[in-house]
Parts: sequence; structure tokens; C-alpha cells
Amino acid sequence: MTKEETAIILDYLPYGYPLEKKMMPMAQAVGKNHFTLLQLVPRRGVTLKLKQEVYIGEDKRPEIYYILGKLPIEKLTEVAKEQLRDFIEEVIAEKEEKFVEFFNTAEAINTRVHQFELLPGFGKKHTEAILEERNKKPFENLEDLKNRVSNLPDPKKAIEKRFFEEITERQRYYLFIEF
Repeated sequence: MTKEETAIILDYLPYGYPLEKKMMPMAQAVGKNHFTLLQLVPRRGVTLKLKQEVYIGEDKRPEIYYILGKLPIEKLTEVAKEQLRDFIEEVIAEKEEKFVEFFNTAEAINTRVHQFELLPGFGKKHTEAILEERNKKPFENLEDLKNRVSNLPDPKKAIEKRFFEEITERQRYYLFIEF
């Protein structure tokens, strides 16, 4: 897997984690390409802002002194969780065609479970209805999907929830991020 080049700041803790003895500034961030949760240590004198994009690649990093490592889920602050949700919303809006393509091409995982059923709120009946509609004509966008399949939970919200789960929890199957 290739390394992240840029990250988005989810939370900035100028005095580090409150319950730890080290008073070292810390930033919680998400990688922009692979959606890896990271702990970053900013350079001395640098104050980071929420949603700020920072370079974390191999070359000289202007704002980041070093990458402490992956961010353990239990250390994810409430502010960071909220910022992560906003970030996910923006990614879905930016790359809607990728998610529409998912609905147009998703397949069964095995004989009992379809990829659609991994989305929160989607069951066997939703799966059948989606497959029936997409066989008639591929979906053009998420709104088209919502309009053509009756009683379907909001696909955008379901994608957002699943995306958040894939980033923050270990999954047996990943739909949207590569692990």
C-alpha cells in the first residue's frame, strides 16, 4: 500500500492528550487518499487549524515534525469524530459517481450476503429491488437511486455511516476503503 501524502486535521491538541503525562502538541488527522487515521506532531511554533490540509509525505514537511503513528480509535476525540463525519460527507459529495458506480456494479459476497446488505438499513428486500431497477437501467446518481427504489433508506446517509465504520472499526469486508 502506498503511503499518504497529505492529511486533513481533525483535531489539534496544543497540550497533548489530557490524561497523559506528556505535554506534547498533537494533531489527529485523516489521510486524504487512503483514509488512515494518524497522530501527527506539529513543528515547534506551528498551530494547526481544523480541516487544514498538511503535507506528510517523504519530503520536508513545513507544518509536521513527524508522524507518531496510526491513531488508536479509543483516542479519537469527539471533535475529531465530528470533523471526520464532515470530511466523509465532503468526499461522498466530491466523488458521488464512484458511489453510484458501486450501486451499479456491486455483487454478492457469497451465496447468502450481497454487498448492499453491508450498508446500514439495507436488507434482502432492498437488495432485490436495487438489483431489479439497475437491470432495467443503470443509476445516474444517488437521487435517481432513491427515487427509483421505494422504501429505500437514504443511500447517502447509509454510505456515510458505512464509510465511518470502515475508518474507525475493523471490518470483515470493506466496501469503500482499501485496508
